Amino acid sequence: MKRIVLGVLLSSIASAAYAADLPAAAPYTKAPAIVAPVTNWTGFYIGAMGGYGTESGSDAIKGGFAGGTVGYNWQFNQFVAGIEADGAWANISNSATQVFGGVPVTATAKIDALGTVRGRFGVAFDQVLFYGTGGLAIADTKLSASVPGLTISDSHTQTGWTAGAGIEWMFVPRWSLKAEYLFRNFSSQTFFAGQIAGLPQGVPTGTVNINSGQVGINYHF
Repeated sequence: MKRIVLGVLLSSIASAAYAADLPAAAPYTKAPAIVAPVTNWTGFYIGAMGGYGTESGSDAIKGGFAGGTVGYNWQFNQFVAGIEADGAWANISNSATQVFGGVPVTATAKIDALGTVRGRFGVAFDQVLFYGTGGLAIADTKLSASVPGLTISDSHTQTGWTAGAGIEWMFVPRWSLKAEYLFRNFSSQTFFAGQIAGLPQGVPTGTVNINSGQVGINYHF
């Protein structure tokens, strides 16, 4: 009996010694979370844009435009400041016809080119930028009047100011999409000065206000 008890004790001691010699299990550590890189808006960019503009009123000029964009951004923490210039071919126009002495006279007003040079300032939330913008606005405007067999026209470059706001999304590295609203105000311009009998001072346009919405795509260097 003593031998049996002694054998059990020796076996238990040997098993405990073997377990003590085994290496301790490595502690469990959670894998670190994958952090997406933060978007940096600093640098040059070029792009294409297009939109639709309209003047308020029953005889408003309205129509589309399309062109290109170039700009530069500086980012400071979450804040982004920049300068942007754009130019576009346009077909923002309207025509009206009236009869004078039995003769139909058709007058047409058309903006055939638009441009802006603007500052931008906004707040970036990684890939998304919200911004306000404002600066110089330029438009090439043409007025024409026609009667059967005769047309006269005059063109001028109008200058003014513009202001608006937008949102831009860097959907993949170096490429962004944007949408913005711009209000353009152009000072009055006189057309046909000295060209129309009885109107030596010409025809003033009055202030022209254009509301426009536009979208664009940019490539960032």
